Amino acid sequence: MAERLEDIAARMVAPGKGILAADESNGTCTKRFDALGIPSNPDTRRDYREMLFRTSEGMRNFVSGVILYDETIRQNATDGTPLIKIISDAGAIPGIKVDAGTKPLALAPNETITEGLDGLRERLKEYYILGARFAKWRAVINIGPGMPSADAIHANAHALARYAALCQEAMIVPIVEPEVLMDGTPATHDIDTCYAATEKTLRAVFDELAIAGINLRGMVLKPNMVTAGKNSQKQASARQVAEKTVQLLKAVVPADVPGIAFLSGGQSDQLATEHLSLMNEMGKLPWRLTFSYGRALQAASMKAWAGKTDNVPAAQSAFLHRVRMNSLAASGRWAPDLEKQAA
Repeated sequence: MAERLEDIAARMVAPGKGILAADESNGTCTKRFDALGIPSNPDTRRDYREMLFRTSEGMRNFVSGVILYDETIRQNATDGTPLIKIISDAGAIPGIKVDAGTKPLALAPNETITEGLDGLRERLKEYYILGARFAKWRAVINIGPGMPSADAIHANAHALARYAALCQEAMIVPIVEPEVLMDGTPATHDIDTCYAATEKTLRAVFDELAIAGINLRGMVLKPNMVTAGKNSQKQASARQVAEKTVQLLKAVVPADVPGIAFLSGGQSDQLATEHLSLMNEMGKLPWRLTFSYGRALQAASMKAWAGKTDNVPAAQSAFLHRVRMNSLAASGRWAPDLEKQAA
């Protein structure tokens, strides 16, 4: 009998565990490899991700699920074992990125719409057979003069709801990811600007999810934290970020949603961890708060690996450290001195 969506979603936000976002497109992965002098091809991308997935202590104890890219979900490890089996054997749930990226939104300068709904029903059936039990779709919302527009918010919220419905029809849990970017006009993009844009976006998303009949207990929300823009002249403290983010979530996210797995959105590794921990220190919340980070889990590990087999133990150690730190943050038990001890 197929596992219920609610049960899969609950496992994705299990206490002390988070989701590894290893779904970088080949283009994005190549940019990151190029910066470190690592050749990018199917084998090197496979070797890198295999190294992460074989970090057995980290995967077993601190990772609930892994978001994969289409190339990766079809690949075998160097010994012939499907990568998806390595993930499952570690007790983590395989997932898949299904959106086709962003394109300019017509008549809305500097705003985007995420594409990929055409043929999604058939692709989800194939991914289910391959072993995926959850999926991810990212919508991108920009802040700037006249942005985000009502059109951009509505178009992206509607696409997220259509994607989520197709996922649940296929017995795949949707990760719903509306990301309000940290980029923006520096002088005006303070934490309150981000709060307002994120509130409008999340309200529209949950309105569209309701219209589409989405089972909220069978989904996971992946939003941005409420932060000042990265180039803003008025930065917020870590505690302000935590308090504003929780305040907003309480105002707009229904209690039926089992968990919220934040994206790191360009924050530094340690800052993303600190913000998450401060939120979880605030006491009982209606949903679990955890992490679904890409760069914030992988950057140190990729740098340590540098494409060399001899560096695998050091790279795995770096990855283990970051997932352990974020596991503590997901329980509100992280502290800066733990970072120093490890260093």
